Amino acid sequence: MDSRPFFVMTDPGCFNVSYRINPWMNPDDWTPEQAAIACAGSAKLRKALEIAGARVEVIGAVKGLPDLVFPANAATVLDGKVLLARFRHPERQGEEAIFRSVFQRLKARGLVREIIDLSDGLFHEGAGDAIWDHDRGFFWGGFGPRSSRGALSVVRKTFGYEVVPLELATEAFYHLDTCFCPLAGGHVLYYPAAFTPQALAAIHERVPAARRIEATAEEAAALCVNAVNIGSTVIMARAPESLRQKLNARGYELVEVELDPFIRSGGAAYCMTLRLDRTSAPAASILAAE
Repeated sequence: MDSRPFFVMTDPGCFNVSYRINPWMNPDDWTPEQAAIACAGSAKLRKALEIAGARVEVIGAVKGLPDLVFPANAATVLDGKVLLARFRHPERQGEEAIFRSVFQRLKARGLVREIIDLSDGLFHEGAGDAIWDHDRGFFWGGFGPRSSRGALSVVRKTFGYEVVPLELATEAFYHLDTCFCPLAGGHVLYYPAAFTPQALAAIHERVPAARRIEATAEEAAALCVNAVNIGSTVIMARAPESLRQKLNARGYELVEVELDPFIRSGGAAYCMTLRLDRTSAPAASILAAE
């Protein structure tokens, strides 16, 4: 049995910025040159994941669905269960059937065991707004711009674990994964200004100050919080030196990838991946306690 972390990515061949559903997106700024940079960046991200010990499968691009390159939004996955997403914006709703077929194929191969539909009348955009914290044994659940608060109870019922609700305060950080990243060893990298006071209080209640790594506005604007963590390795878009120093000081190794075209659509490393092998089994500590 292959025990490596298992990620899905999407071929970026049909990626562009052709509509605007968040403040990062401006179709007038998109150029053909960006498409080539996007393809190179996606390949480098895949390579970085593989070097960090992961295996990666790539699903095909679909013309007219440029944001299919962000499979983190396709579903919430834990212990082989897949809770399918329902997108708020019509521009992304065509992705739902594509991802359903992907998960059905994965189920036929024994790579996932159960596919579950979201309740009618709710929106939830997958692992972008339901982030499993392995060290603490619960989900952090974002809601507001994209996902319904009511969907968080479905996440809890589906997987059987607590979901800590975090209301997002700004359209710029419209998914939780754009501004919040639990790291192995119990640290949490987050951008405080993206949250309501109630959400910040929930974070502070559950994460000791010594384990909180606050991103600055500059670091958040680089979408570096939207990172993939495998053990002590953190893979992200190009980071300001300030963030590099913060993470290095806590024992993490940064791997940076040029992801500017995807940032123009409001996504980066975490958005471009969906991890399928996450389990609720307790993990051994990766980094020594401070």
